[in-house]
Order: sequence, then C-alpha cells, then structure tokens
Amino acid sequence: MTNNENLHFYVSCPPGLEPMLAAEYKPLGLVRVKLKKDEENQVIHTIGEDTGGMEFEGPLEHVYLANLHLRTASRVTVRLGEFKAITFAELRKKASKLEWAKYLVPGQKVSVQVTCHKSRLYHSDAVAERILGSIDDHFSASGKKMEKSPEGQLILVRLVNDNCTISLDSSGDLLYKRGYRQAVAKAPLRENLAAGLIMATGWDGVSPLVDPFCGSGTIPIEAAMMAQHIAPGINRNFRFSNWPAYNKVTWNEILDNAKKQIQKDSPPLFGYDRDAGAIEMSKANAARAGQKDHIQFVCQAVSLLESPSSSGWIVTNPPYGIRVSENKDLRDLYARVGTLAKQNFTSWHFSVLCSDDQLIANMGLQKPEKTIHLINGGISVKQVIYIL
Repeated sequence: MTNNENLHFYVSCPPGLEPMLAAEYKPLGLVRVKLKKDEENQVIHTIGEDTGGMEFEGPLEHVYLANLHLRTASRVTVRLGEFKAITFAELRKKASKLEWAKYLVPGQKVSVQVTCHKSRLYHSDAVAERILGSIDDHFSASGKKMEKSPEGQLILVRLVNDNCTISLDSSGDLLYKRGYRQAVAKAPLRENLAAGLIMATGWDGVSPLVDPFCGSGTIPIEAAMMAQHIAPGINRNFRFSNWPAYNKVTWNEILDNAKKQIQKDSPPLFGYDRDAGAIEMSKANAARAGQKDHIQFVCQAVSLLESPSSSGWIVTNPPYGIRVSENKDLRDLYARVGTLAKQNFTSWHFSVLCSDDQLIANMGLQKPEKTIHLINGGISVKQVIYIL
C-alpha cells in the first residue's frame, strides 16, 4: 500500500456525541466522505453509515491519526470492500477477491461479526462461515487456514438490502480504554463519554473545572489531558500495528509529533466524592495517567462544596437510577446541588448528566442553555448545561 492510496474508514462514537466528534476531526486534517444524493436531492447514506459515527477517506496515516487523537471515538474501522451478493457462492467468490493480504497473514486468528438486514442472505453464522472460507481461498497458496478466535482480528460484515460491506477493526480494544483507568467506582463513566461531556460545555481549557461526584476521577483526568494536549491514545496499542500494511516509520513520526504537542501547565482541576474509596481510586487512576500533581482529589460531601474562583465549569455525573422517583434521598440531593450552584457558583457553567427529568427539575434551575441526549451504560440520559 502506498502512502497516497486512499481508504474509506468509519469512526464510531457514542450516539449524541457526533457534534463533538465533528469538532475534533477537522484540526487533524481528516476528510469526510461526501454524502451522495438522489434525484430528489435526498441524502443517500453510504452502506453502514448511521447515527453514532462518521465516514472518512484518506491514506492509512489518517487511520493512525484518528485512533491516536479522537477523544470521543469508540472505534475506527477500515472498509475493505462492498458489493452485491444474493447467494452464498457469490458472497464467497467476491469476498475472496478483496485485498486481504494488506491486513491479514495466512493462518492468523480472526473474529467475524455479521449483521443482516432486509437481505436474502440473512443467516449470520452462515455468512460468517463463507467469509472465513473466502479468506482461506485468497490465501490458498499458503496452505494455511484462518483460525477463529474472539481475540483475533475483528472483521465486520454488514448485509443491507443484499449489499455487503466488509470492514476491519483498526483499533483493537475500544478507544475509550486509554489504559489509565484500572480502578473503577460504581457506575463508571467511559472516558470518551466524559471527554464529550466536557467538550459539549465549551470548557476553555484554562478555567477551573470541578466535579463534585468524581467517582473514579474520569472527568477531571480527561479534562487534564485535554488541557495539556495529551493525545488520548498515546499510551496504548492498536490493532493496525499488526497489519502487513503497517508503516512503523510513519506511525513513529505521528507519535513523536503528538508528544511534542504536550504542554506541562494545567488549570485548577478538582474532584470531590464523599466515598473515601472512590477518591483513592481517582488518585490511582490519575497517577497512571500522569496527572497525579495536576488534580486535587478530596474526600468530602457535596454540602461542603465551595467555589474556588469567580468563574469556571462544573461538569459532573451524580448518582441516578432507573427507579429514582421512589428515592427521596436522591431528590433531596439534587435539590441541595441546585441550591449550592445558585449560591456559590454565580457566573459558572454547570453541566449535569442524569437519567431522570424529575431529578433535574429538583435542582430548581432555569431552563438549560443546552440539552444533549446520550446513552450511558445502556441507560438513556440527558446532559443539561446551564450558565448560572
């Protein structure tokens, strides 16, 4: 593969964070695929494109950049090919002609995941079997068969209206796994969602940021990494490094450039939690992220919360649950948070993630400046953002 050869690749993110992902990709120089339109000027989405991500085109080094730098991303997949298939024989024959040798070696471990929708080939296991057979056909001269394993290279096959799209995962572990968060408190917030919450508030990266319910410390740690321009994937490995097409020299140049962008200074960052165990977890995670000296973690109840300056940002993920309407303690907690916000944080930006409209209403704040609908741990939630 030459450096100038363009690929189509898809970057997925948690649904609701697409605007934040859009703000991230432009400074990296990534190029979005232009959406096709029909005769009535209606957008025709390319196969596999839906909410929760965006499609791009560019050289392999753009795949490296996306994995390394996009804070809100979940996974980057490279499209190997797309074609129409209405029989299993057609599927196997066409798939065998794809350029598997750029990404796989004969006999390696692979994992095939299939989704079928409105297609004559609707049996996902049978489709996966044919795809494995097609790869073996492609490498038939080697005499080696591909080995099925959940730990192997992930191959994603999508059949929609008899159109087959085959993509390969370039990320490996999902991108929210930065590597620093080994200690986890109750109801942990994924790193890419935490980064998206911060971005959505418009935090300037220099003003104080406070999380009164910090749990495992994810929000303050992500804020610290953002302020210091630390690429989220700088301390982890990626699946693309195992590909035959992988260019180690190019990757090292990209990695070196990312390291040169790091700034040492950090704004005042605070994480509070009444659970002493959570604070210890936060400190341990911050140490692994290289942020031990940049964030003040303190064990204290929210009732003791005071403003460290005349302006700043509160970004937090308080406790909530599916049956919170029956829990008077949570209603009182949110009322107390709203009172403290109005009394002690005038002129501050205030962001809360919550699943329950009544709890949000209990804070007694004016209409939010912005509301974003998200999914957290399988629960539909809202991020409500106020200017106090």
